[in-house]
Amino acid sequence: MTDYGHPLEFGVFLPPAAEQFGETLRLAQAADVLGLELVSIQDHPYNATFLDTWTSLSVIAASTTNVRVFPNVANLPLRPPAVLARAAASLDVITGGRVELGLGAGSFWDAIAAMDGPHRTPAESVEALEEAIAVIRALWTPGRGIRLHGKHYSLNGARPGPFPAHDVGIWLGAYKKRMLQLTGRSADGWLPSSPYAPPGQLASMNAIIDQAAEEAGRSPKDIRRLYNIEPGFTAEQLAELALNEGISGFVLMVNTDDELRTFAEEIAPAVRELVESERAAGPKALGVTPTPDDGKRLSDERPWDESKRPTGPAPERDTVYTPSGKALGRQLIDVHNHLRSELTKIRSVVKQVVSGTIGVGEARSEINTMTMRQNNWTMGAYCESYCRLVTLHHTHEDRSLYPQLRSGDARLGPVLDRLTEEHQVIHEVLERLDAALVATVAEPHRIVEVQEAVDLLTDTLLSHLSYEERELVEPMARIPYHY
Repeated sequence: MTDYGHPLEFGVFLPPAAEQFGETLRLAQAADVLGLELVSIQDHPYNATFLDTWTSLSVIAASTTNVRVFPNVANLPLRPPAVLARAAASLDVITGGRVELGLGAGSFWDAIAAMDGPHRTPAESVEALEEAIAVIRALWTPGRGIRLHGKHYSLNGARPGPFPAHDVGIWLGAYKKRMLQLTGRSADGWLPSSPYAPPGQLASMNAIIDQAAEEAGRSPKDIRRLYNIEPGFTAEQLAELALNEGISGFVLMVNTDDELRTFAEEIAPAVRELVESERAAGPKALGVTPTPDDGKRLSDERPWDESKRPTGPAPERDTVYTPSGKALGRQLIDVHNHLRSELTKIRSVVKQVVSGTIGVGEARSEINTMTMRQNNWTMGAYCESYCRLVTLHHTHEDRSLYPQLRSGDARLGPVLDRLTEEHQVIHEVLERLDAALVATVAEPHRIVEVQEAVDLLTDTLLSHLSYEERELVEPMARIPYHY
């Protein structure tokens, strides 16, 4: 079972024929009204009976309100990546963030060559696509003039911009091994079509993507899985693909109103219900729910990149959770909740001192009611004892819990390594807090530095605790642990 946990989205793959664009536009508008998320059109610039894809998508985007539009997939050999990057970013800005970018390495090479495009070998086409992704991302990233030197595509001082209104996804139409490996290394999403990648082949193709992602230092969850499907799939079949193959975007090849309405009003809601019900069973089976990260941050400092956090394997459907394992997960959350509550108290005391409501000495009686006590009751002594508690908790995890989890499931290795690295960062933040406290004794006005250090500690610790619970509560419930 491989459910990457992405939210489900549904869309349509519309016909590009010039003679029926009026119908295509009407179907796109209907998809928008019916609550679908995606509208796409294939891209074959060498086909004289098809309208230009970017022109068509621009008209569709201007005629709709909610759906995101994308080429399914853009023909790279006939669309230079630097120009493609600016075209996609421009439409994304104009639409307020409603553009994604499907990309293909190319096919029908004789037709491409007839329009003065390159005639590439399979290896060259993959190589060119990888270079193109680098060019596109570089032009979407603020900075100075860019210099990239590739065999197929280069930038020689080009300035980046315009910048997309949102993080545009680069989704690759990939089937062969080298393309699948490129998807795992570099893409934001995978976009195969059911006629060329039937459901029975998805598992082996997913495995290639996942392995390539891990070898590149990415999590398989970093790559969204979408699937162009023909009419005829049932809600139950699509739910199985979501839960077993990690597909989170279903794009239906539609030609009629009936197909579209059935998909939007009957199939999509049923798939959502089935998948949400199955996903919801996870926390219930564990008997506890990991604490979510609310995303709020108090400090402008970012001691780590949260987007680079790896994720562990998705739980198997037939996993057995032991009572002792579930109890261990509850214990972890209980300890974390204690740390959270004590952190709140520290923040309150510091706030009162900063505001002048109480002095450092006056904080003594309030702190004395807290659960952690020392003989010398000052704000500094309390914070020091809290720092020791956090450090002891992390030391226990690093030396006892993590090795046993790693031994029980080697796939958790990247997560455990990241958690250990974050422990060191938090230790450094605690050291900074301690130094600020020491300085404040001699120079009371430096209490502002204490407040800043507490803000940073709050951000890092709460984010870390949520991440740890999200990744470890489930494996703790299934992997035997010996105290």
